[in-house]
Amino acid sequence: MKALSVVLALALGFSGALGFSGAASAATICNRYCDGRDPALSPAERVPVVATVWSRQIVLHLDDTDAMGWGSIENGNPGDRVWLDRSFDGGRSWASGSKLGDTAIPSGYRGWRTLMYNNDDWANRGVGLLRACGKAGDRPEIACTSWARTTWNAGNRRTAAATALMEFYNQSTGLFNTTGWWNSANALTAIIDNIRVTGMGSYRYAISTTYDRNGGNFTNSYIDDTGWWGLAWVAAYDLTGESRYLSSAQAQADYMARYWDGVCGGGVWWSTAKTYKNAIANSLYLQLNAALHNRLPGDTVYLQRAQAEWAWFTGTGMINGSNLVNDGISLSTCRNNGSTVWSYNQGVLIAGLTELWRATGEEALLTKAREVATAATASTLLNSGGILRDPCETGDCGADGPSFKGIFARGLAALNQALAGRPFTTYLMRQADTAYASDRTSWDVYGLRWAGPVDKNDAARQQSALDLMNAAV
Repeated sequence: MKALSVVLALALGFSGALGFSGAASAATICNRYCDGRDPALSPAERVPVVATVWSRQIVLHLDDTDAMGWGSIENGNPGDRVWLDRSFDGGRSWASGSKLGDTAIPSGYRGWRTLMYNNDDWANRGVGLLRACGKAGDRPEIACTSWARTTWNAGNRRTAAATALMEFYNQSTGLFNTTGWWNSANALTAIIDNIRVTGMGSYRYAISTTYDRNGGNFTNSYIDDTGWWGLAWVAAYDLTGESRYLSSAQAQADYMARYWDGVCGGGVWWSTAKTYKNAIANSLYLQLNAALHNRLPGDTVYLQRAQAEWAWFTGTGMINGSNLVNDGISLSTCRNNGSTVWSYNQGVLIAGLTELWRATGEEALLTKAREVATAATASTLLNSGGILRDPCETGDCGADGPSFKGIFARGLAALNQALAGRPFTTYLMRQADTAYASDRTSWDVYGLRWAGPVDKNDAARQQSALDLMNAAV
């Protein structure tokens, strides 16, 4: 690529000696080098995306070594312009009017290029994207390439997916823009798991930032939301060893326990309104309590809660005759209501049973987890052509559904690691390979349907994809 770059530079009349009319932005960013570096100094280049307007080619060039990029316009005329945009929120916005390196083709040339600009703002934890834009000098139409970024913190599909998710992270709130409260708990969990799986610790700051910005209080009126945050802090404790995270997880579990009562013989309510007892709140209660027992020497309380939960869960019949988990129970019958089979209900129960097996050594728990996992991975209701899908995917799954499949993959991976021969590895790899090939943009964000194509991007969709990439190892 470097040789090609030199040839192209000569053909277009570029040289370091000529200089460039594009100047560094007023908000200059300095990482390895500062904004405004001469592209002739780049040790290598990659061209991930191009665009065209009025026969002009607009090209984004990336220097993965120095984590910088530049734009060029080719097959143009004097007066044609080219510049870069830079975004720190996943391409949803960029500095209005900044036009980094804005420059025009000078007289006597057919092409020109901007100076180099940094992809990220390391000092301020800005996770960025670049795109090149340009226009013919005598036309109003502007064309921009798709967004893309260098391979810094994105050297493989797992770290690239994590970096793309962090483009949605809001350092002021400690949550993830474009998604909700409970989804943010899962997004943080996916980031923590990625650090564990890949060893890339660039985003460890998100753990303490999220905790501190929210004052350590992660309860709300939805009992399942509380469970998601409890599991996030268990994962944070496992990674960091900081006791405050384990204490927070205990507080979440204790809050959930307040909503266990004798209606239908037990179980926790879905919300403080006490109108529904469902699979997700109770599977989370099972997993969180078993996880706490496994991390608290001498515990009996959390183990008793987990065992009582599992005894109640099996008695409700929420695991149907096909070994799939329905959504909840009818309060009039206290039995399975036959409602939707969602992927995440399978995944959390699988993870909870695996955690309880670790606590007790009871092989029957692992056997049941494997039965549910086998049913879920074989189900035509949850799979199309061998690729996982939720029933809502004929539409857009709203705000919550996009998180579901990644949660399933996370739970399946936990079981897979506990089983001899890793029987679900092939299934997980098939999902990851398909999503990577068919449901991914040029900046490594993923859509709803892993079989593709990309529909739109948000933090819930990205969390789900990152969970999948973490699981497929």
